[in-house]
Amino acid sequence: MKEESLWYIFINASLINNFVLAYFLGICPFLGVSGKMETATKMGGAVTFVMLISSMCAFVIHALLVAINATFLQLISFIVVIASTVQLVEMFIKKMSPALFRALGIFLPLITTNCAILAVALFQTNKGYGFIESLVYALGAGAGFTLALVLMAGLREQLDFADVPGIVKGTALTLLVAGILSLSFMGFAGLGS
Repeated sequence: MKEESLWYIFINASLINNFVLAYFLGICPFLGVSGKMETATKMGGAVTFVMLISSMCAFVIHALLVAINATFLQLISFIVVIASTVQLVEMFIKKMSPALFRALGIFLPLITTNCAILAVALFQTNKGYGFIESLVYALGAGAGFTLALVLMAGLREQLDFADVPGIVKGTALTLLVAGILSLSFMGFAGLGS
């Protein structure tokens, strides 16, 4: 692996190769929870936390599996760690904020199947990142995920007050805005070379 600065790893994961807007991973919560700013920020925080924990565990699991020559168990091990972490987050939110738990609805347990979280674990392993680089990568990916959710929620809240033709209201308008937002993030692609 060529040496990359921690700042570059963070910017790369959050802006240049944003998991939602460049890789199109994690679209389900992006479209489902981005209706209100408050739920978007809380979901972004939950996903970022799960990404950090999963990243730490993925680093250790990968090292152990390489040591015992059982890398074929990597994917299932990562999935078990992600599912366990999501269950802990779900129990914590249910206990501490029942209103938020209800607001997030089905999208909270769906963090388990969020392909963006699994992608963080797999990408960091494939890139050969060390422990600190893995954490920074996960933090950058979580920040990018949260940024995408918050931007989309802000735009959707503003569009609620706009005079929009009936034919594009709802899902059509949401997908159109998501596409434009994705195009705007593609402008960061030149920074990655």
